[in-house]
Amino acid sequence: MNKFILYSVSLLFLAGCSSVKKNNACLADLIPPEKLQADVTYTQRKLEKLHPNLYWYISKKELDRKFDSLRATITQPMTSLEFHKKISPVVCAVREGHMYVYPPVREYTKKQYDSIKKVGVAPLQQFDLEYNSGKLIVVNNKSYDKSIKPGSEIVAINGESPLEIINEYDKYYTSDGFNTTLKKNFAGTRFSTFYSYKHGLKDALQLDFRFKDSLKTATIKRRIADTTGTGKKNARILTKAEIAKQKADRRALSKKKSYNGYDELSKRYNRNLRFMEADSSVAVMKIRGFTKGTPGPFYEESFKKIKEHHSKALILDLRDNGGGRLYEIADLYSYLADTTFVFIDESEVVSKTSLMANMPYFKGGGIVLGAAKAIAAPFVYTYTFFKVRKRGDKYSYAMNSKPKKIQADAFKGKVYVLINGGSFSASCILSSNLKGSKRAYFVGEETGGTYNGSVAGIMPNIELPASGIKIRVGLVFIAPHYKTEQHGRGIFPDKEIIPTIADRIAARDPEMEWVLNDIKTKPAADTAANK
Repeated sequence: MNKFILYSVSLLFLAGCSSVKKNNACLADLIPPEKLQADVTYTQRKLEKLHPNLYWYISKKELDRKFDSLRATITQPMTSLEFHKKISPVVCAVREGHMYVYPPVREYTKKQYDSIKKVGVAPLQQFDLEYNSGKLIVVNNKSYDKSIKPGSEIVAINGESPLEIINEYDKYYTSDGFNTTLKKNFAGTRFSTFYSYKHGLKDALQLDFRFKDSLKTATIKRRIADTTGTGKKNARILTKAEIAKQKADRRALSKKKSYNGYDELSKRYNRNLRFMEADSSVAVMKIRGFTKGTPGPFYEESFKKIKEHHSKALILDLRDNGGGRLYEIADLYSYLADTTFVFIDESEVVSKTSLMANMPYFKGGGIVLGAAKAIAAPFVYTYTFFKVRKRGDKYSYAMNSKPKKIQADAFKGKVYVLINGGSFSASCILSSNLKGSKRAYFVGEETGGTYNGSVAGIMPNIELPASGIKIRVGLVFIAPHYKTEQHGRGIFPDKEIIPTIADRIAARDPEMEWVLNDIKTKPAADTAANK
């Protein structure tokens, strides 16, 4: 058995190195037009076979015309990157935000990635960025150069305008439906990714900043993690009590990291709860994403604390929440709903076997987890098969669609929800139900995800045979219980507030300020959330 595991690990390592070398060697290769045309046809057929709501925002006739037109324009050999720039806009015409065409980029072996990580955090990742009023703005500075102030505009990167990159990559991804807030949000929050797609990984960048009327140039290098205070501080022998306390502290920290979903890259928690006002009458729950960790205990403990503190209002901050797990948002909603509820409709898939044949079940996890998955595979695939049922001429996938009771500690007070263009996917399913049931008052800007659902759930990457380009495709159409008649748009705020550059310079949070003022200045019966 040990020899088998060692042999398997060796094969995986060699295969990984081989595939990385092969990918990098092929980036500059010219691919014959007939093979690229075949890739276009392959993409079209795959989308028709896998996507359960392909013609939601575009007619079949119009989408077919776009694919036909693309095939007709491919008359000369081109690289996979050149081909990516041509096929991405056509896939984007489906207007499904979860679907994405990954650009072909240089790949790295695990050893190379580990070496890069040791060097430190990439230059642009040391800033939280926002695209505001046509400018790329620093919202938060995490670099060593503290002279760069929040609200500063990045006007050039190694002499190149960031707007050129934003405008170029705007054509290569899409929002859900017809909203524009997601792309505006992503232009800032994902700018560092777009930059690395175009220029590769960089150890240092020269950045030109403008703050009010002053200009500043700074060279930002990879930032090595601060290790100040780590290591041995003294050599004295700890007492039993001190050793026991250290162990207890480590267990408590490990539990918090799991419950709150600690992100190693950003060094912050996905879920946080805090109380405001001297009497803790206002609870603020910030959820950055419905991913990472074990969320159940966090919500159970949080709503128990909210009840113990007799909080009258809850502010649920879903800004820049890109979504995540369906079961988590259903659990959270059970603490916010005011009566027994149905969270989502029965989901829709293309066929009885589309999930089984395409779910990335064995992706990631290493040898040990892979072996465990192999043992469980017959049960998982059988379960998935029988979860799909034919309803008339469609196939439904039952999950979270049965009536559920609210939790014993469900919050009964006023609920405000903060949203923006970065609120997407699962955070929109939750928001749709809170909005439709009139359980919450929304402040901010239109969400990046649509009110009426999206195609996501299981999202495999399909690889095009000739170009090697990968396209992520959602297999499950998920719709919230509550709907709107406004086609292809997000959840609109009851009170629209969009931060300005002046707000960023002054480090103000106008959405939060408005909610706190609304709570303070109006009696409980007259607050916006109760209207």
